[in-house]
Amino acid sequence: MSDSRVIPANDYRRERWKNGLGWTREIARSHPSEDWDWRLSIAEIEHSAAFSTFDGVDRELVLLQGQGVRLAFDDGEAALLTLPGERHRFAGERALRGELIDGPTHDFNLMWRRDRIGAELLVRPLVGSMLFFTAPGETWALHLMSGQAQFDRSTGLPPLWQGDTALLVGGQTRSRYMLDGGGQLLAMRLTPLAPAQEGLQ
Repeated sequence: MSDSRVIPANDYRRERWKNGLGWTREIARSHPSEDWDWRLSIAEIEHSAAFSTFDGVDRELVLLQGQGVRLAFDDGEAALLTLPGERHRFAGERALRGELIDGPTHDFNLMWRRDRIGAELLVRPLVGSMLFFTAPGETWALHLMSGQAQFDRSTGLPPLWQGDTALLVGGQTRSRYMLDGGGQLLAMRLTPLAPAQEGLQ
């Protein structure tokens, strides 16, 4: 479990959006280079603006704070996020504009390269204990939207406070993590896809 860690909210790195029209706080990425497999961040939407586009990337946006945002896609589709925990999944190539309902919002942003990673995002209440199992090569990312929680002492991981994120990284064998506390949790399972086999008849 040595690769697993908790990232405190005050360690997130604030940087400009790729298109320069807003700010984001990067939580983590699979690789330090731009050629990451997955990336976690919190978008700070301070005014209505076009989103950056990402070729070959799928995204899921979750409202964390604020009165809401409308995702207005150039092809005419629209998605309205008004309550914390509401989310929308879309392809990173699609052009869209984030239109604020009533003031700024903070929105959790999960991105992954669809040809390399399978991603599942769950929004769950944390009441008592939850168990997470990591298979070799797999990562669970747990973002505590509200409340507080702590891992079983055997993991060696520190407590989670509101806004913190834990990365549970699969090692050579299947590992078990117990999280106990109260609040609301974003739980993301990131699984490498098997390489495509060429030349099969």
